[in-house]
Amino acid sequence: MCGIVGYIGSKNAYSILIKGLHRLEYRGYDSAGIALINSQNNLNIYKAKGRVSDLEEFSQGKDISGTIGIAHTRWATHGEPSHINAHPHYSQSENLALIHNGIIENYAILKESLKQKGYIFQSETDTEVLVQLIEYIKTINNTDISTAVQLALKQVIGAYSIAVIEKENPDLIIAARKSSPLVVGIGENEFFLASDASPIIEYTNKVIYLDDEEIAVIHRNEPLRIVNLNNVEKTPQITQLELSLNELEKGGYSHFMLKEIFEQPRTLRDCMSGRVNVDSNNVVLSGIIDNKEKFINARRIIILACGTSWHAGLIGEYLFEEFCRIPVEVEYSSEFRYRHPVINPDDVIIAISQSGETADTLAAIELAKQAGAFVYGICNVVGSSIPRNTDSGSYTHVGPEIGVASTKAFTAQVAVLVMMALNIAREKKTISEEQFLSVLSELSKIPSKIETILQQNNYIEDLSKIFTYAHNFIYLGRGYSYPVAIEGALKLKEISYIHAEGYPAAEMKHGPIALIDNEMPVVVIATNSTTYDKTISNIQEIKARNGRILAIVNKSDYKVKEMADYTIEIPDTEECLSPLLSIVPLQLLSYHIAVKKGRDVDMPRNLAKSVTVE
Repeated sequence: MCGIVGYIGSKNAYSILIKGLHRLEYRGYDSAGIALINSQNNLNIYKAKGRVSDLEEFSQGKDISGTIGIAHTRWATHGEPSHINAHPHYSQSENLALIHNGIIENYAILKESLKQKGYIFQSETDTEVLVQLIEYIKTINNTDISTAVQLALKQVIGAYSIAVIEKENPDLIIAARKSSPLVVGIGENEFFLASDASPIIEYTNKVIYLDDEEIAVIHRNEPLRIVNLNNVEKTPQITQLELSLNELEKGGYSHFMLKEIFEQPRTLRDCMSGRVNVDSNNVVLSGIIDNKEKFINARRIIILACGTSWHAGLIGEYLFEEFCRIPVEVEYSSEFRYRHPVINPDDVIIAISQSGETADTLAAIELAKQAGAFVYGICNVVGSSIPRNTDSGSYTHVGPEIGVASTKAFTAQVAVLVMMALNIAREKKTISEEQFLSVLSELSKIPSKIETILQQNNYIEDLSKIFTYAHNFIYLGRGYSYPVAIEGALKLKEISYIHAEGYPAAEMKHGPIALIDNEMPVVVIATNSTTYDKTISNIQEIKARNGRILAIVNKSDYKVKEMADYTIEIPDTEECLSPLLSIVPLQLLSYHIAVKKGRDVDMPRNLAKSVTVE
C-alpha cells in the first residue's frame, strides 16, 4: 500500500514521477501528490484526492519544471483521504518536503512536544509530524539535512520508508527505510527511487534494496552513499533486475487480473522449470536439499501468511501432513505475532507472501528467528524483505502481479508447497514411490489442464450474468477443496463487493444452512475426492431448501451434474492437485461478475496490493 517515487538527474522530473505513480497504482491508494524543485529553487507541492489522473489534471497550468522531485500515492491511515492529508507534506518553513509509507506509532507524543515548541500542523497525519521533527532537529542543531534525518529517525517508533528534499539543497534526496520497502535505481548520471522496481525498470536494471535503518544519500552527479542511523557507511549491493517492461503492461487484456488469470499456464511452467523433472522422476528445490535435515527432523511446521497466501498455506497443511507426516499449524501472521506463541528451535517456519513485504509476516518472522526456529520463505518478488530476512526459501517466479486480487501468485504458491512436500516426503521416505511418481506426473500436466479450463471463459462470462443480482454467496468444499472455497469467496468479495463466505461443507449444518433459500447462490467444489459422496449429501441438503447451486465438477462427473443448477467442468487430476484447477473457474467467475457490476477490478476500493502496515 502507498507508493513512493523519486528522481534526480538531468531529465524533467515531473513526467518520470507521474509515470512512476501510474506504475504503482496497483498498490492501492486514495490520493496522490508531487513535490518539485525548479531552477529558481522554488519547492512546489501539488496534491489531489483521488487518482493519479486527478493529480495530473490539478497540475495543469502550474509550474511543473525541475529535475529533482518526489511523488507519492497515499492509502489513508491517520486522517481521511483529502487534499490536506495527501503527501508530500511541507515543513513549517516550507523548506522541506517529505513523503512517507508506514506508520509512526509515537506520532502523538512527538506532535504534542512540537506544538509546545510553536509548531502548527495543517494535517491529521503522522507524516507531517516527522517532517516537522526533522526541521526542528536541523534548526536547533544547526546541522545538515542528512544528519537531521538520522537524529529524527532515532526518535521514531514504527515503520517507515521516506524521501525528503530541501529547497536550499536542490541536488539532494535523502531516503530511508524501516519495515517498509524502498529501492534505489542507478542510471547514467541519474538516480531513481521507488517502493518497488516497477517504476524503475523502464530506465535502468541496476538497483539497490535498502535494509532496515539504512539511509540513502542521493546526490546529483556523485556516487550513492548508504549509511545507517549511526552514520556508519555501508557498501551498496547492486542487484540486476530480471523484470521486463512488457510484464507491466496489459497486453491487450481488459484488466491486469484477467491477464494474470490467463498467464497461469505459463507462470506455473516457469515456477516448475528446473524443479520438476518427469524424465528423471525427480523434483528438486535447492532450498530443501540444502536444509533437508531441518525438515526431516522438524517437530512441526508452522505456516505464517495473510489473506490469499494464508489460503495457500492451508493447502500446504494438508500436503505436509499427508505426505510428510509432520504436524502443521497455519497461522495468520497478525495473530501469531501478538499471541505469545510457543516456538521451539526444532520447529520449521514457512512464511508465504506474494510481495515479500507484508508487515505482519515480517514481524512474525523476526519473532520466530528470535526463538531459534528455522525460517523458510515462499515469495514472488526477488530482493524483497522476506527473502532477505529468512534462512532459506523458494521464489515462485510468476513475474509482477499487478491486480490487487491475487490469482497467479496463489497457484504458484500452491505449486511450490506441492514440490516442497514431495521433496521432503521422499527424503523422509513417508511417500510410496508409486504415489510420488503419480503426483509428479500429474503436476507436470497441470499447466495444460488449466489451458483447457480457460477455454470456458466465454461460458463462465455468460454464467456470471445470472449472479450479478446476488448480495450474498456461500462457497463450500471439503478436504483440499475447503481452502479453495474460502479463496473463491475472498476473490468475489474483494472485487465485486458481494458478501461471500467459504465454509467446510460439513459445517454448513452448524449455522450457515439457516441462510439457504432460492435467493442464495451456493458454490460447491464437488470434484473427485475421498469425500465426494459426503459432498453429494451436502448438495442434497441445499436442494431440499431451494438453494441455487453452482458446482465445480470433474468432466467425468455425472451425479452432481444432475443435481446442480449450473456446473463448470475441470479435468481430472490427483486430489492433492485439484486446488490448482478448481480455483481457476472461481477466479474467472469473480472477475466477470465484478465487470458486469461495473467495479474497478484491478484496484478495488479500500484494498492495497502490498500491505506494509499493520
